Amino acid sequence: MKRIGILTCGGDCAGLNAAIRSVTQCAILKYGWEVYGIRNGTVGLLTDPPLVEKLDVNFKGFGHALLRMGGTILGSTSKGNPFSYKKEDGTMGDCSNQAIEVYHKLGLDALIAIGGDGGLKIMSQLAELGNINLVGIPKTIDNDVSHTEALGFSTAVEVATYALDGLQPTAASHDRVMVLEVMGRDAGHIALNAGLAGGADVILIPEIPFKMQHIIQKIQSVIQTGRNFALVVVAESARMAEKDPLMVRYEDGAERYGGVGDFISRQLSEAIHVETRTMVLGHIQRGGQPIAKDRIMAAAFGVKAVQLIAQEKYGRMVAWQHQEVVDIPLKDALGSYQTVDLNGSLITTARGLGISLGDE
Repeated sequence: MKRIGILTCGGDCAGLNAAIRSVTQCAILKYGWEVYGIRNGTVGLLTDPPLVEKLDVNFKGFGHALLRMGGTILGSTSKGNPFSYKKEDGTMGDCSNQAIEVYHKLGLDALIAIGGDGGLKIMSQLAELGNINLVGIPKTIDNDVSHTEALGFSTAVEVATYALDGLQPTAASHDRVMVLEVMGRDAGHIALNAGLAGGADVILIPEIPFKMQHIIQKIQSVIQTGRNFALVVVAESARMAEKDPLMVRYEDGAERYGGVGDFISRQLSEAIHVETRTMVLGHIQRGGQPIAKDRIMAAAFGVKAVQLIAQEKYGRMVAWQHQEVVDIPLKDALGSYQTVDLNGSLITTARGLGISLGDE
């Protein structure tokens, strides 16, 4: 009988609990294994005593409640890098050996990590250093993990599309240009997909630096057709040509993307004297119930991850390709970011529909 661990690392997204449910059910009901949840990502391995709990499919509500629940019951963090961890005395140091030691003391035969590019890269380094049998499940609303569609992306697009559906009637009722700022740290997948689905006139993504005059010209052309409103979707990391993305400094000193929606709104208002409003969608894209596709992917990912452990195929990541779940070397997935394909069908579609991408 195997003992396996599971943790979620990095930012949360829809479908994490469904994946935890899938792993637990498959491991226990099909193989008769024990499953242990590690709380708060790698922080659970660096806490004394470790934050670990045994998962049981017979726990009330475990099955159906988890399938529908957003977030992660195990908790997560984006500040638990064991190679650069804040110790109790306040200093930063390498605590990777402690995390490795806890994994082996728990008697785990394998570990499933559900994470994005950053979290999976850290877990891969930890596994290689400490002889940890690791299997990865990709999750990120940014959809920037290579060779796969990631868990949580489809729900984030659905939320952004729903926001556009709500903004359009208000824009038409008040003769306004609505600017919707969505997440997208290194890739513009959410903005592009939601913009197409929601009928945006302008879609701005980090892969295509924009020039303000092109956006102004597009909105002017919309007005000239007699339409009294327009919709603009912009990824938080979109930037003007030859300039850096706009950043916001927070109280903890960290800088994060933000402000580009307001910038575009002000520029449009000043240039063509239209009434504009900006909506920053923010973390609502991470939360909420997963839509059907993310639930299905979570189920398939969880079962495949357990099967890989049964086959003792480690250092692998499950992936969603052409409506099928497959597995690939984890290092291949982490070799590069999956940005928007500028020659792909979605970009071609956007240009064919006359949507401005800010570059022409």
